[in-house]
Amino acid sequence: MYTSPDLQCIRERIQIDDQPIPENLFTQYFFEVWETLTSPDTGTTTAIPKQPRYLQLLALLAFHTFIRENVDAAIFETHHGGEYDATNVIRKPIVTGITSLGMDHVAQLGPTVEDVAWHKAGIFKPGAPAFSAVQESGPDAVLRKRATERNTDLTFVSPSTTLPDNRRVLSAPVQRLNCSLALQLTETFLRLKDSEHTLDADDISNGVNNFSWMGRFEIINKDCSQWFLDGAHNTLSLEQAAEWFSKNVNVTDAPKHRVLIFSHFSEERDGVTLLECLAHALSEHNAKPDHVIFTTYDEREDGATRIDKTLKVPETPFPDLCAIYSSLWTEIHPSTAVSTEPTIQGAIRLAERISSQQGGMQALVTGSLHLVGGALNLLRP
Repeated sequence: MYTSPDLQCIRERIQIDDQPIPENLFTQYFFEVWETLTSPDTGTTTAIPKQPRYLQLLALLAFHTFIRENVDAAIFETHHGGEYDATNVIRKPIVTGITSLGMDHVAQLGPTVEDVAWHKAGIFKPGAPAFSAVQESGPDAVLRKRATERNTDLTFVSPSTTLPDNRRVLSAPVQRLNCSLALQLTETFLRLKDSEHTLDADDISNGVNNFSWMGRFEIINKDCSQWFLDGAHNTLSLEQAAEWFSKNVNVTDAPKHRVLIFSHFSEERDGVTLLECLAHALSEHNAKPDHVIFTTYDEREDGATRIDKTLKVPETPFPDLCAIYSSLWTEIHPSTAVSTEPTIQGAIRLAERISSQQGGMQALVTGSLHLVGGALNLLRP
């Protein structure tokens, strides 16, 4: 499987049998690709040809890895969009799928959700069955039109009523929808490629029970603290994260102290709008935190960072967003304790002190994949 972004290690992007490829294979295949790209064509010129951009290079590396490892099936997730995405070079995919659409990457795909749908539907190919999670009316119409133009059959998938009972994996409604879509894609792939094999109830149950996705609806139990980590970074996913958090913390008559750790720095998205959305969603779902900690993307107090971390430096320095977020939250929920920490490590240490003082806590870490990736490096190194 090829997916993005990575949270703790670049090798997470290229996985075989649910595991990142090992360092030796990543190194070997990287240099096989790199040396091919940088070797001039001696028949035409001595100049080194133009090199691919970062994500193009990683997609090439994934294709090369899967071919060299002779995998039985490959799942490619687009970086963003679809029509012009670097992954969209597969001429004859077996099956294609689109999850719930929201307002994200609007600088490239927007400005409307219908525009986003048009780009996403670029992965549709003639004769390859297409599936989509149920969408709102606007993007629904765009996807249907694009499927007709691409000469493919499009099926919209609703949450299945026969999924196994697993609160850890399927407590978030969007995960039930994603699971239902994944089952449709898998069953169609098997029917077209290996009709002798079908999914039975045990296959589905085992798949759900063994499912985990780093940094997405992830729960870490550590001492007397529960950490709920979700890399949500748009309004749709933040609403989903708030609902998931609520369903997991509102299960006892004596809830623990609740902490929110939030960070969002982006030139593309309005962090204030995202925080307002999260504040109202948590309140609506009766999961308002007792203490909120705002922090940055700086991971450690000593300034150390992983060698393969990629973080775009803004053309114009960000304002003091932690101060802006603090003022906004105090305005919305005046009774909540609010703190700021200059590093993710400092935010986690403060939350741990709160947990020690309160006899336990439940902390939601959300707002950015950069934040969640840094938190995972500290909570589960």
